[in-house]
Amino acid sequence: MQRVVVGALVRGGRVLMVHRRPDKRAYPDVWDLPGGVIEAGESELDALVRELDEELGVQVATGSASHLFRLTAGAAGEPALLSAWLVREWTGSPANTAPEEHDDIGWFGLAKLPPPADALVRTALVEAFRGSRAGE
Repeated sequence: MQRVVVGALVRGGRVLMVHRRPDKRAYPDVWDLPGGVIEAGESELDALVRELDEELGVQVATGSASHLFRLTAGAAGEPALLSAWLVREWTGSPANTAPEEHDDIGWFGLAKLPPPADALVRTALVEAFRGSRAGE
């Protein structure tokens, strides 16, 4: 089973999401949290730091990252173990530094949160966002 990590960067009551390109094999043309596959030998946190640097050009303050949830997501034939993290502090201004992966990025409040690639992710994200008071 593939292991994937994603990060919910939050600031001012909003979460940063990326729009997956329509030509992507997995989950094309949807908004989702930035992240990617955990490489051999990497911890979840190490992978999160690497992926957010590669995709957004930000450097995560690892002490500000807290684990949100872990769940199995994706199609039955290709499930992935998805681990999501809440990130409250980083340096750098988020930008789309991986245009081969995403065609847009945007900040969304809970009321206008677009549906991510997997409905379970949205449910878990909303619960974690409210429970952790990340929206404040």
